[in-house]
Amino acid sequence: MPRLKREISISKVYHVIIRGINKQDIFLDKQDYLKFINEVERTKEKYKYEIYAYSLMNDHVHFVIYDKNDKISIVMQSLNISYSSYFNKKYERTGHLFENRFKSKAIESEGYLKNVVRYIHKNPENAGLKRYEWTSYNEYLYKEKLINKDMVIKAFGEDKESAINNFKYFHKNYSKYQDYDKGYELLTRISDEEAIEIIKNIIKEDNPLKIQQYDKIEREKAITKILKIEGITKVQISRIIGISRKTIGKIENESSKSDVTSH
Repeated sequence: MPRLKREISISKVYHVIIRGINKQDIFLDKQDYLKFINEVERTKEKYKYEIYAYSLMNDHVHFVIYDKNDKISIVMQSLNISYSSYFNKKYERTGHLFENRFKSKAIESEGYLKNVVRYIHKNPENAGLKRYEWTSYNEYLYKEKLINKDMVIKAFGEDKESAINNFKYFHKNYSKYQDYDKGYELLTRISDEEAIEIIKNIIKEDNPLKIQQYDKIEREKAITKILKIEGITKVQISRIIGISRKTIGKIENESSKSDVTSH
C-alpha cells in the first residue's frame, strides 16, 4: 500500500462517487445494501483494488479507492452492470440505474485524505440520518470487511492504539460544513464529456477549441456564458477550450464587476 507524504502529490488514490440517474434512489431496503456490498467484494477480488473508506447513501455511494492496477473505470462499469441487473429484476424496471459517468478526484496529500475519509463517514449525519450502519467507520474501530484501514490509520500515528484514538477524536471534533466542499463539489461537478456537449451547444460549434479563433470580445462573451454552467470548473474549461486558467479567471472577474455595476 502507498504511504502518503504530507502535501506531496500522489496517484492512484481517489475519492469516487457513483450516483443514481436523475438522483434516483439506488437502495430501497437492507437486501439492496447487502447485495451491493457483495458486488463490491466480488470486484475487489477480481480487480485487486483496495477501499480505504465508503458510505452507501440512498441515491449515491462514496468511496476512497486505491486503484493500484489502473482498473477504476472497469471496476465501476462492472459494479454498475451487476447491481443494475439485480435492481431492475427485483423492482421490475428497465433502463439505466446509475449516471453514465462516475465522479472521481485524486487525493493528493495525507491531510486531504483524512478530511475526505471523515467527510464520507459524516455524510449520513450531514443528511440528517442517525445510527447509520452503511459506512466504513465501524470497520476502523472493529473488524475490517470491505476496507484496508492500515494506511489511513498510519496517518493518525505510528502507534496503532494512539492512532485509533486520534482517528476517533478527529471525527468527533467536526463542524458540519468543515469538509462540505470535499464531497459536494465532486458530487455536483459534471464530467468533461458532459461539459464538452454543453459548450458545443452554447457556442454552436462542433469543436470547443474553435473559441480560440474568436476575436477578443466574442471569446470573452462565450467564456462568460460557459462559466455559468452549473457544475463546471475553471480547470475543466481551460482543458476543454485550450485557454489558460489565468485568462479565464480574468474574464470571470470582469464579468463579476459588470454584474455589480449593472445592479
